[in-house]
Amino acid sequence: MAKHLMAAAVVLVLAGLTGAQAQDYPTRTATIIVPFAAGGPADITGRLVADIFSRYLGQRFVVENVAGGGGTTGALRAARAAADGYTILSGHLGTNALAPAFYPNLGYDPQKDFEPIGLTAEYPELLVVRKDFPANTFKEFVAYAKSNPDKLNVGHAGLGSVSYIGCLLLHAAIGIKPTMIPFTGTAPVLNAMLGGQVDYECDPVLGTLSQVRAGNVKALVIAAKKRSPLLPDVPTSHEQGLPEFDIAPFYAVFVPIGTPQAVIDRLADALSKGLNEEAVQKRLAELGADPVKPERRGPKALADLVKSETARLMPILRAAAEK
Repeated sequence: MAKHLMAAAVVLVLAGLTGAQAQDYPTRTATIIVPFAAGGPADITGRLVADIFSRYLGQRFVVENVAGGGGTTGALRAARAAADGYTILSGHLGTNALAPAFYPNLGYDPQKDFEPIGLTAEYPELLVVRKDFPANTFKEFVAYAKSNPDKLNVGHAGLGSVSYIGCLLLHAAIGIKPTMIPFTGTAPVLNAMLGGQVDYECDPVLGTLSQVRAGNVKALVIAAKKRSPLLPDVPTSHEQGLPEFDIAPFYAVFVPIGTPQAVIDRLADALSKGLNEEAVQKRLAELGADPVKPERRGPKALADLVKSETARLMPILRAAAEK
């Protein structure tokens, strides 16, 4: 009996220590895993998050790029990390919602192995083609793609990445299945397109914005209901009669399941405060993001978004992947 009481007392003491440690969080440097190569939308967004956490929580939050597997390599590492708030995932629609459509042996469950912290940004995707691609409008692109699907090379950041998902939706909508070539991130895809090895890609606005503005690649359509103020001359997929091509992938913050609630609350509060800053809002707008309104922030709103986007897109993607 005495042994049982002592064991119970030890458990209570340890629980109290854990709770106290969570209240003091963070006391050392934390790592934010960005599951793609440096330079692309995921990396830029992850570094914005790291800066917010560093400023509001008083410790260094450093970005580690863990590329591979369409983002699932880094997401798996984050899922298996200690649930103490010192390993954080800056994930997105692919890694934390739709990856099971492409990886039957994923190694983690996006909705069961992570705790949501909050939505950072949503970036509508652009269809961008190489400068000398034989189409200057979206309708010309569709006509050419339908006539020459076997000639097309499509770059993407890996199976299940947002660039892969976006183009898969496009292909399903227009009924083609061209060659899709994987890279470690969309920055390498863009380099390959500039070099003429890739015909086109589907990527959030910020990924190709500077090259579009410089005239080095051509943006033919944005997968959204409204035009981007950064590229007001680029028509929307809805204007072009293809509403099925509608995707603004979410980029968001997650921690391993079991992370103390006090840590989750501190991270969610810091992220929301950062997103309230005029300078952060301006920076996200410059990157082509749709603003995240206060009511769409926080763990519950992100959990609901993950579920709704999974329900909307998973059937389409699974059907397209099986064809």
